[in-house]
Amino acid sequence: MYALRKFVRLAIAIVIVSLLPFASPSSAQELKIAVAADVTSADPHFFNLFPNNNIAEHIFDKLVQMDPDSKMIPGLATSWKTVDDKTWEFKLRKGVKFHDGSELTAEDVVFSIDRVPNVPNSPGPFTAYTKAIIGKEIVDPYTIRFKYAAPYPLAPNDLSTIYIVSKKAATGATTEDFNSGKAAIGSGRYKLVRYVSGDRIELIRNDNYWGEKSPWPKVTFKIIKNEAARVAALLSGDVDAIEQPPIADLPRLKSDPKFTVTSKISHRVIYFNFDHLQRVSPFITAKDGKPLDKNPLTDLRVRRAISKAINRPAIAERVMESQAVPSGQLVSEKLFGHVLGLKAEAYDPEGAKKLLAEAGYPNGFNITVHGPSGRYVNDEKIVQAVAQMLTRVGINSKVETAPMGPYSARASKQEFSFHMVGWGASTGEASSPLRSLLATFNRDKGLGAVNWGRYSNPKVDYVIEQALQQVDDENRSQMLQQATKMAMDDLGIMPIHFQYTIWATRKGVQYVPRTDEYTLAFQFKQAPGEMAKR
Repeated sequence: MYALRKFVRLAIAIVIVSLLPFASPSSAQELKIAVAADVTSADPHFFNLFPNNNIAEHIFDKLVQMDPDSKMIPGLATSWKTVDDKTWEFKLRKGVKFHDGSELTAEDVVFSIDRVPNVPNSPGPFTAYTKAIIGKEIVDPYTIRFKYAAPYPLAPNDLSTIYIVSKKAATGATTEDFNSGKAAIGSGRYKLVRYVSGDRIELIRNDNYWGEKSPWPKVTFKIIKNEAARVAALLSGDVDAIEQPPIADLPRLKSDPKFTVTSKISHRVIYFNFDHLQRVSPFITAKDGKPLDKNPLTDLRVRRAISKAINRPAIAERVMESQAVPSGQLVSEKLFGHVLGLKAEAYDPEGAKKLLAEAGYPNGFNITVHGPSGRYVNDEKIVQAVAQMLTRVGINSKVETAPMGPYSARASKQEFSFHMVGWGASTGEASSPLRSLLATFNRDKGLGAVNWGRYSNPKVDYVIEQALQQVDDENRSQMLQQATKMAMDDLGIMPIHFQYTIWATRKGVQYVPRTDEYTLAFQFKQAPGEMAKR
């Protein structure tokens, strides 16, 4: 019997590997990376979605970059300073060339920022980071000034999110022109060769890059959403590195000298959105299946009941196998604006039942919990665990998940009642999730761009907007903390945990783990004395 079981396991492994593309011998000339989520576009301004941005980091540059610990460092801008209370001046790096050989100047910067709000059909625009700019002045080809209506300390942080495209190549270009490669002319370390949605992105090194040259002349990102298939690709030698290996496989990978596992606590918070709209919520019914006359999630007591029903430590320890830290706020302790002492809601199922009864739902109700599949670490398992916990307190829950592309398109249109998503504080501070996730949706102000639950609290809005004007770091930190506490008391969203980001590589390839979760080809290094081989 033991021999039979061993044979079956071996046969299954052979089948999985055989389903992958044939792995030809590799050399130090190419790096192949398996990523977990699809890239919806090669247009760097189309959708502020992490997988898209991860690829854009290779093709395009930004004025301000982030180091592996989410600290700002010079990018296309060598320096920045305030000229007066409402004006920031950025000095551009001279001699930077786009992939077509043309020089990058301040005109390209202005064009890129002007393009951000005008990309058609963007499901998640970057406008939160450009809307505050009320004027742009080109002092000379390498000096640009941005004017704001009020003191604005976050200008460098904001501009660390905006990719600079070529005015020459992108004027009149559509998102499809970027996807085809026609308009994807950046100044980054790599040039786009081919983008195939759902399959791969192929890049070649830009040997005229202004900064440190990447060690890999060719890079292929393979999109492999299935966890087992990603691991199989690494084990077979079809790829050199993978992101988000299944947590259950970590002991095996760590014990095998042919592989290296690295990880780092992420700045990404995994959270749930509530439907805050005054309507008959689309996926909530009474226990008999009939529609309710109002949306129960607009009642704070119900939101608190749901929060108390969630056993966050159990999710972190069991579902995430200790590769997560329970959270009751928006940013982890190393980031600006973290609130000391603000902990995750304690697990209290009896308290949850009591609050539901007080709110008029002693028998609970039915709800569908929505979530993405294959986007975040163990995302489907988290959604399943939350649904089970809600069912135990009387909120009968079923689960629906979908790949991130169609899922986010629906979530952004408020089609769900209660759904999971994640947010990485790309600017390195709490202002990022506050103004994007919790500020009242306001297209004119560029606030609430990803406030998919349509939470709205004028008091929270006021403190956020005041914080964004505080030049003094201590004052701004205190206001961000105040806004965070107010929004968390009101359960505008429901944080679950901060996840660890994990990478696994074959022997001879090393990676510098990043707080921002990016999987950057140019930060994979060949180990000293090792030839790239499988």
